[in-house]
Amino acid sequence: MNKTLTLLFVFWLASCFAIVAQTTTETRYVRQNVLIPMRDGIRLNTVIFTPKTADEPLPFLFNRTPYGVDHAPFPDQSPYTKIMADQGYIFVAQDIRGRYKSEGKFEMQRFSRDKKDPKAIDESTDTYDTIEWLLKNVPNNNGKAGMYGTSYDGWTSVMGAIDPHPALKAISEHATPADMWMGDDFHHQGAFRLSYGFEYAFMEEATKTDSMFAFSSYDTYDWYLKLGPLANVNKKYFMGKLPTWNDFAKHPNYDPFWQKQSLSFRIGKPKVAIQNVAGWWDQEDFYGPIKAYQLWEKEDANQQNHLIVGPWNHGGWAWGEGRKLGNINFDTTASSTFRQTMFAPWFAYHLKGKGDGKFPEVTAFQTGKNQWKTYNQWPPTESVKRNLYFRANGQLSFEKPNDAAAIDTYISDPAHPVPYRPRPIEATYSPGSRWFTWLTEDQRFVQNRPDVLSWQTELLTEDVTVTGTLLAKLFAATTGSDADWVVKLIDVYPESYPKEPKMGGYQFMVANDILRGRFHKSFEKPQALQPNKVETFTVDLHSLDHVFQKGHRIMVQVQSTWFPLIDRNPQRYVPNIFEATEADYQKATHSIFRSASYPSHLELSVMLP
Repeated sequence: MNKTLTLLFVFWLASCFAIVAQTTTETRYVRQNVLIPMRDGIRLNTVIFTPKTADEPLPFLFNRTPYGVDHAPFPDQSPYTKIMADQGYIFVAQDIRGRYKSEGKFEMQRFSRDKKDPKAIDESTDTYDTIEWLLKNVPNNNGKAGMYGTSYDGWTSVMGAIDPHPALKAISEHATPADMWMGDDFHHQGAFRLSYGFEYAFMEEATKTDSMFAFSSYDTYDWYLKLGPLANVNKKYFMGKLPTWNDFAKHPNYDPFWQKQSLSFRIGKPKVAIQNVAGWWDQEDFYGPIKAYQLWEKEDANQQNHLIVGPWNHGGWAWGEGRKLGNINFDTTASSTFRQTMFAPWFAYHLKGKGDGKFPEVTAFQTGKNQWKTYNQWPPTESVKRNLYFRANGQLSFEKPNDAAAIDTYISDPAHPVPYRPRPIEATYSPGSRWFTWLTEDQRFVQNRPDVLSWQTELLTEDVTVTGTLLAKLFAATTGSDADWVVKLIDVYPESYPKEPKMGGYQFMVANDILRGRFHKSFEKPQALQPNKVETFTVDLHSLDHVFQKGHRIMVQVQSTWFPLIDRNPQRYVPNIFEATEADYQKATHSIFRSASYPSHLELSVMLP
């Protein structure tokens, strides 16, 4: 596959069309390109796929994307939509405002609409106006529409559902961002996602179509390290021309700019049927769909809101059988099962009235045992909280420590950050990039680094099932005045693993995240850490449904750099890290306390036998 085709492949994965190699299979659909006018006169480029023959009026299935629709595959030739295409729908794909062949100005996650102004626009109004046009201009429709899509396209589906057209009856949003500062693409709990934020901002805003930044070295770890402070991005490369990067630099804290973009600010009660879909190893938007489900659930009186979580990376539900992700085998067809038994029946019922409409509140793939489970809510009420404590000599135990004073220390040096995956670290969307499966990679590559601490249990004598939310509570101190805390929960395979010998001793990361220390008391108002003072840092590791099997071990790793996924914390407090200078970056000694008074631990949601 040449470079151009590779880039097209990657971008379409991101936009969830799941393009595969060009096929010569005869299609049963007719393609039409139209420019659909919006209420303010701007026209949006739209592709309409209509079945050549239909026995009945058909509903619309609508996807809106910033990634370009001109190369969209026929719906019966894409794994993502083939089942539904065989059942008969009118498929619609649209370039959102300001992207590719659509008119107007692009705005990242547009949120500037004044609802008091009937001519004001956002993605909700553009969705509404498009559905209105489709109903009037596409013959043989049944007056109903559904929306679907992954990532940005999942978010546009959510936007359509917030102020829905009366004809919009259901959405299936996959990996929508919910909060770009708190837990999705651009930040995680205050820590800036450097490589993704840099490369995505360039891809979306350098030109009207997707563009790849030209790195001067294959290993972007080296490139980002040589970049130096974040202030050099505009000085050397972007020159203040990319609005999203400028917003990063202007808004380092969780201020109203980020709060108003979040779904917490926008979502009310569910107005249509909603299927939220997440992947346990989604490298971009795991946080978003679960958060969206939880927000809608607060006012879901009519039980229209549902959650599905599977063993996928970003978009992994859309193609293939889903038997494997990276080196991890799941022993079942998780992706094709989703498309056949969850995705297609969802729209068949809500748009065609076919099927019994009995959809579980929560469907989750329980890894470790590799089986689908259903629950009445998320997190399930059946789980109980158990603390897993850091102990001496790298031990991890459910028994609380009784030491009067005990600490583990390491030196964190911004000049020599811990790579977030084995080097070389290819550009995010470059040919051959391992970005798509990095969350499943063996963590042994950092275990013996002096700036990574590890604790693990003895061999488990019985299964430990963790189902629900989990938190890391660190009692820690630093000689600096700021620090990042990365926490990883790991399933350590037995050294002898006959089922797959190459997996012997494998360190499989099942949950992880980061907290920027300055935000440990307030995300809105950061404050410097007092050197050598013990503070409590709570790192949200979100959700999990995993069985640590008998004979395995449970491991926790803590570190303070994760580069270049996360920008380097100078470890000397500055009000805005985007304005830090080279002199602000300094070594610091970090201490993790594990005593009776300061018992660092993970709080797990455990299912009792």
